[in-house]
Amino acid sequence: MSPSLLSPTWQDFVAQKRQECQDKLPREWKLSEATLKAVPQHLLEYDLPRRSGLLTEEELDVTENYTATELLAKLASGQVTSLSVTTAFSKRAAIAQQVTSCLTETFFPAALDRARYLDEYLQRERKPLGPLHGLPVSIKDCFCVKGLQSTVGYVSCLNTPPSTTESALVTQLLELGAVLYVKTNVPQTMMTADSENNIFGRTLNPHNTSLTAGGSSGGEGALVAFRGSILGVGTDIAGSIRIPSLCCGVYGFKPTANRVPYGGQFCGAMEGLPGPIACAGPLGHSLADIKLFMDVVVGDGSAWKYDASAFAVPWNKSITLGSTQNGSLNIGVLSEDSHFPLHPPVRRALKRAVDALTQAGHRVIQIDNDTKDDLSVAYASRLAFQYFTYPPHEDLIEPSGEPPVTSVAKQSSPMFTGPLPVEQEKEPYHKINDLHEAREKYADSWRREWVTKKLDVILAPGAQNTAVAHDTYGWPPYTVMWNLLDYPACIIPYGAASQELDDEEFKTGDDVQPDYHPSEVHGAPCAIQVITPRFQDEQCLAAAELIEQALRK
Repeated sequence: MSPSLLSPTWQDFVAQKRQECQDKLPREWKLSEATLKAVPQHLLEYDLPRRSGLLTEEELDVTENYTATELLAKLASGQVTSLSVTTAFSKRAAIAQQVTSCLTETFFPAALDRARYLDEYLQRERKPLGPLHGLPVSIKDCFCVKGLQSTVGYVSCLNTPPSTTESALVTQLLELGAVLYVKTNVPQTMMTADSENNIFGRTLNPHNTSLTAGGSSGGEGALVAFRGSILGVGTDIAGSIRIPSLCCGVYGFKPTANRVPYGGQFCGAMEGLPGPIACAGPLGHSLADIKLFMDVVVGDGSAWKYDASAFAVPWNKSITLGSTQNGSLNIGVLSEDSHFPLHPPVRRALKRAVDALTQAGHRVIQIDNDTKDDLSVAYASRLAFQYFTYPPHEDLIEPSGEPPVTSVAKQSSPMFTGPLPVEQEKEPYHKINDLHEAREKYADSWRREWVTKKLDVILAPGAQNTAVAHDTYGWPPYTVMWNLLDYPACIIPYGAASQELDDEEFKTGDDVQPDYHPSEVHGAPCAIQVITPRFQDEQCLAAAELIEQALRK
């Protein structure tokens, strides 16, 4: 594809792909023009699936009133069929697509055929095919599925043929009994927190379509929030699971890298370079479902059979936390970084969480990370982004002639935010070895902090902000720091922004963080982030459960 050719243009390729996607939506699942015009910006409050009349009462019940864990029990016992469950979520996903642009590829006929096969298997063999038997699972566009494209938002990739192979995790999910039915939308480059590209458009937040759904797993976040998916899979190298989770009010988990098979994806970037490693992980409606995914995928440590880079480390169901003899945790609370101040709703949610945990008997320990570089949020963010910008990158935008979308064109980078380290002069690291040494030193500072204060877990904001207006999210300091350290981290939805409760002055710096507009974000979901050291994924989710118990009281 060349921009020098007069015909076809990049717009022609996009129009062809969009028509192809539109034709794949069953006619009987399409919303009328009148219905679409009447849809307000607060989609979840409006309850479009019910108003549309496209789902039966049974399908509404299946998609709204169960966790994945509960549905799997019903599927395994034959109380519900995979065909009925897959049909229900496929319909709801089709509705979500028409009002939020959360999908890229849909393959409903193949999913329904798969569901029929699983129902027949259960009836014939008197047992489920696997622990995910019959459960619809959505996946991010970068995962390869045979017969489908993975364009990850690049027009130039529309020229590539459908995949003849599948990602390692796709193979594993199918062997575990799952039904795959949709792939979800991402930003152009997959390196911004606003899921927009020139092919599939902009993913909208179902809580409030004037706000971002986050990125780069924004399609997953929106689809799960709309309950068009009961369990989804995203990827994360700077917050790409956790940002959509906190923006859309769902649970999300970034595991230690390579505990979940990651191989065989198409990301459009050079792989095998030094620096933070991308990982795959779940988005869902409860911590129980997040644990379910990790338990069955990591399982007995056989993930390496699907992916050579995956660790042969089993999922430990019988873990103990360091100070739970009396049922309490030592919880380190990450303080606010002055270079990335927290918006009032986020600050309020974190304070409420600390108060609830203290009242529940947990020991809360403040971590002073703002006054010294060895624990600094801003410093970690700068190190991470130096890795991201250090090597040469293949340009997949220019060959097609398409323009960069707004969030990509802004080229947000926190590399120079905050004070430089004492041992440096005025420039970032020029040698990859120096950058590696700085990262190792930073990681060792956190190790000492963890050991000295006998921490079980860290509580932190997931971001400076809630979901904000499109193209204004900016930088991800409170998520990318844990990618730099390769620490597992979990997002727990907690409360919502309130114009009345959060009525306080907030002054922004020179384009350092998104502006705070109380009326604009009113009602947007808030969240907290729970973090543990590398390979303590089980401890992270166990601690998250204890923390959520205290919060829900």
